[in-house]
Amino acid sequence: MSDQKDRAGALLEAELALSSERSLPAILDRIVQLATRLVSARYGAIGVIGTDGRTISQLVTAGIPPDLHASIGRLPTCEGVLGEVLHGRGPVRIANVAEHPRAVGVPPNHPRVRSFLGVPVSARGRLFGAIYLGEKRGAAEFDADDESVLEALAAQAGVALENAHLYEELRDRAQRLDALYEIGAATVRGDPPNAVIRLVARHARALLHADLASIAVPTTDRRHLTVQSADGTGAETMLGERFPLDHSVSGDTMLRGEVTLLEDAATDDRVEQPLVRSGRFGPAMFVPLAARGEPFGTLLLARGRGSAPFGEGQVRLAETFASQAAVVLEDARLRREVLRLEKLEDRERIARELHDGTIQSLFTVGLGLQATASLVSEPGAIRRIDDAVWQLDRVIRDLRNYIFGLAPSELAERQLSQALQKLVGDFRERSGMVAVADIEPKAAAALAPHAAELLQITREALSNVRRHARAATCRVSLHRDQGAATLEVDDDGDGFDVAAAEGSGHGLENLRARAARVGGSAEIASAPGQGTTVRVRVPLAGAVAPGA
Repeated sequence: MSDQKDRAGALLEAELALSSERSLPAILDRIVQLATRLVSARYGAIGVIGTDGRTISQLVTAGIPPDLHASIGRLPTCEGVLGEVLHGRGPVRIANVAEHPRAVGVPPNHPRVRSFLGVPVSARGRLFGAIYLGEKRGAAEFDADDESVLEALAAQAGVALENAHLYEELRDRAQRLDALYEIGAATVRGDPPNAVIRLVARHARALLHADLASIAVPTTDRRHLTVQSADGTGAETMLGERFPLDHSVSGDTMLRGEVTLLEDAATDDRVEQPLVRSGRFGPAMFVPLAARGEPFGTLLLARGRGSAPFGEGQVRLAETFASQAAVVLEDARLRREVLRLEKLEDRERIARELHDGTIQSLFTVGLGLQATASLVSEPGAIRRIDDAVWQLDRVIRDLRNYIFGLAPSELAERQLSQALQKLVGDFRERSGMVAVADIEPKAAAALAPHAAELLQITREALSNVRRHARAATCRVSLHRDQGAATLEVDDDGDGFDVAAAEGSGHGLENLRARAARVGGSAEIASAPGQGTTVRVRVPLAGAVAPGA
């Protein structure tokens, strides 16, 4: 009778203690300590079932020294006797575990257990896990009273765990909102992209209970990925790390646009990051980064070896952080593009002013000096005039070199013909189309002063082919014809109604404006199903002849 009173008092004490606790680890530890004390068990454990219903996501033990606990290794699975407790949804009492038909899956270094008592922990129809006890003190096995007491404690534990889960969900939701607000505010403020990306990685790692988070983006050649940001265990060793895009799990995730989950990152040959495959990490999740349907990176989250895998809800949360990172990276890309265009416009404006103003004035002076030389009979004066004309020619050539330097990077130290050849080659490689360049060198030389505009016209026309035409072949040609040079970009794609497309985003007005700036005209010929031809004609009289 006294023993029953002691147990009743202990249960009341347990109920009061559990109802006042909010921390899940503290609740689990208190439950297992109370359970082993109430029924005089040598060993005890409480396991929390994972979201997949197949694994134990958390395990807290009593009676097992820390060094022995560490040597046991991985968490148990919901199989054998443990699975019978969980899936049977009822108590399991065994006199000798070794003789039980479902005694399987005992991990190495586990202490020897003969007698066993297990009870599921649930509340309002939701299964949270189970309490497991082993080795009854002072008796050969656990009895019916032990089972009854443990069931009462499990009922209290179920309510406490439900409250703890609700508390954690509310706390996680608040932390999630705070994190998203902080990231959004930093993006709107225009904080440096690297700083915002580090913020995304840090919050993602913390909220998803990961030990490592990193964000990798493609290099300019799109053959490799480089780690742009990392947070957590060993993060400093990952920054700037490069690895192949092809055949890597990060690259596959990015290109497929689907989340990849790994149970053990150390055993997957596709994992290229040395730190991740070093054996320090187990469960890993790779989440694609994309904006406007274009993939451009991967978010990695990894947990230490032996940790619980990522659940479905955590995958959705990771996708939220991935979308935040994508917004930051896309915003940074757009800002760089705007800055590049602003610089390009300034350089083109200066180049036009040099050509249309300074060079033409020098050319006029040179012609005047040549005319003066014909009026002079003194040989010395003629030589000095010829020398002055030669000096003017040299200045004109130098200015043209400066103009090429102010034009887009494709023209730096290249002739227009070479720049067009390279542009077509790049287009062929990126689009996969059959693309050829038919460039007449003399026509390109005659149009050298207008190279910047003509190159930009070609780039815009090729961009339209890639985005709209669905063509198999494309040709870029430049040739002279009847006092003018003609640049053509034609394809065998779908074609379109030119009249209906005016002002619809095909860039036709922009092409015409650029052609007009070089004194030429642009014509777009197309019809549905008949391909498209962009034709720009520039009168050669408007260009300074080579050597002038």
